[in-house]
Amino acid sequence: MDWNGVDAISNLLLETEAEIVLNGIAGAAGLSASILALQNKRDLALANKESIVMGYRLLRNLAQKNQCQIIPVDSEHAGIFQIVQRFGRDLVSELIITASGGPFYALPLELLDAVTADEACKHPVWQMGRKISIDSATMANKGLELIEASRLFDMPQERIKVLIHPQSYVHAMVRTIEGVLYAQISKPDMRLPIQMALYWPEIVETSFGFADLADISLDFYEPKQERYPMLWIARQAIDEGDAPCIVFNAANEIAVECFDNGRIRFTDISNLVAKVLDRDWNLPIESFEDIFDIDIKARRIAAHLSESCG
Repeated sequence: MDWNGVDAISNLLLETEAEIVLNGIAGAAGLSASILALQNKRDLALANKESIVMGYRLLRNLAQKNQCQIIPVDSEHAGIFQIVQRFGRDLVSELIITASGGPFYALPLELLDAVTADEACKHPVWQMGRKISIDSATMANKGLELIEASRLFDMPQERIKVLIHPQSYVHAMVRTIEGVLYAQISKPDMRLPIQMALYWPEIVETSFGFADLADISLDFYEPKQERYPMLWIARQAIDEGDAPCIVFNAANEIAVECFDNGRIRFTDISNLVAKVLDRDWNLPIESFEDIFDIDIKARRIAAHLSESCG
């Protein structure tokens, strides 16, 4: 048996009788695994947000064809999913996803140029890999989650708000049409959204994720564009269509790699992504091959433009 990459995943799916597949692969590489899971008629518990950002329309069609479910595992989208399932989509007027703000949310703006990759990876709440930690520092991760929420819940980006919430207890909120906010509150522990996805639609008792709010202060702040431009670039990508969302992710992955390797500055990440998105990306997407082609093209352009950064 081939135990490498996509072939390994394909062989694993063929040789097991699992009812559900949990995809926690990081980055664009996770899309192939999502495709394989749905092609093999398995429900998909999805912690790989890039699958939704890059190819949700085609994944949704594949899931419908094979009578499969796509269940979000990211803590924010898992929370929204649980609330929306109880109220119904028609009663929802606004979605709110939260962000910790990363390690630099209080750092003076003039110092951002000089921060290092190791400093960006010192997340104040979650223990994560380097790429997603840097994405949290720039809030590119929240930009990806904004695109994901818009796709998963069929919500215009204008009706999705992002709030900085340093304590990371409130993962998401849903405002219903009468104006009431309903929040999903739990300790910052990924075991809870994973369990909720694996057992859905059954609700089971858990020994983790219990949040005691006594003596806990919960703070919320509006993110500022000058500190987190990646969030606004993501909103632009949503407005411009499916291909720019693919480009946003691809360019960001290259930019983060360059920053992590010391080739560009922290503030160059958003500049590089914006420059790549400035190209003409009015391209049709009719197949997964189209998605991968756009992804490759965007990466090549980002890599070339990165040479003039720093």
